[in-house]
Amino acid sequence: MTETIINLESVNPIEFFGVNNGKLDLLKKKFPLLKILSRGTQIKLSGSPEQIEQAKEKIDLLVAYLERNGQVSEQYFEQILGGDDKETIDHFVERHPNDVLVFGPNGKTVRARTQNQKKLVGAAEKNDIVFAIGPAGTGKTYTAVALAVRALKNKIVKKIILTRPAVEAGESLGFLPGDLKEKIDPYLRPLYDALDDMIPADKLGYYMSTRVIEIAPLAYMRGRTLDNAFIILDEAQNTTDLQLKMFLTRIGANAKAIITGDLTQVDLPKNQRSGLEKGIRILKNIDGIAHIELDEEDVVRHRLVKAIIKAYHRDQDQEHRSL
Repeated sequence: MTETIINLESVNPIEFFGVNNGKLDLLKKKFPLLKILSRGTQIKLSGSPEQIEQAKEKIDLLVAYLERNGQVSEQYFEQILGGDDKETIDHFVERHPNDVLVFGPNGKTVRARTQNQKKLVGAAEKNDIVFAIGPAGTGKTYTAVALAVRALKNKIVKKIILTRPAVEAGESLGFLPGDLKEKIDPYLRPLYDALDDMIPADKLGYYMSTRVIEIAPLAYMRGRTLDNAFIILDEAQNTTDLQLKMFLTRIGANAKAIITGDLTQVDLPKNQRSGLEKGIRILKNIDGIAHIELDEEDVVRHRLVKAIIKAYHRDQDQEHRSL
């Protein structure tokens, strides 16, 4: 007798097994000669090598369908199990890269939703450093965090480090109440919010307490070497030239980095230029560094946000023409 364990970490196990294991029972009915056990995100198959291989092929098809669609009805589940002809398989499972990044609490599907977000995913898979530039609401930070969470779940990296420059957008940091952490946390809140969507609260608390996931201001990165990590620098338009250089030279062995920013929303003092602008320019032709541009067509917030961004762009263009 042969035993095989199949991991289902790329999909929501609740969707795969079904309510009260209804879909799992369909799988057992399809392969009555196999002993099929489920535990967490794993399936254990025991039986003859031939039967295990046949079951594994069906499970791979079901996983591929779930990766593409996020959910599968019992009817479709049963049809995929029963359809051995190529036409049925092609109908249910499309053979192109999936855009599901991670499943969050309660089965929430986090996926690349626009063409440029998909380009960002592809660039991150092929390059160690990616610059993702675009206006607010285009999903650049959210997609980057999802990529980091996926890499951690798939054990590609051992930790996630999320950082932002703590620059005041017209407000004074010194007048905020509380200690240093309490003053800085509001600047890091968008990163916490993204993680809340992707990792259950108890698990996220454990990751934070053990520093598997670390969220810190950019200044805390100085002097460190970041190995086996997925590192995200958010709001990079608010870095100086020296700060961005410092961040990029922290990257160690088996590390990936995504730098996000919006060059139309620089909060630095008027006499300081954004380091992101220079970084994009001088690092453009280095192998292993990719640059992705997102625009208002990638906005996934309220429908009016897209119109607002376009209006500001039109006004900015008119100002440039009048100079």
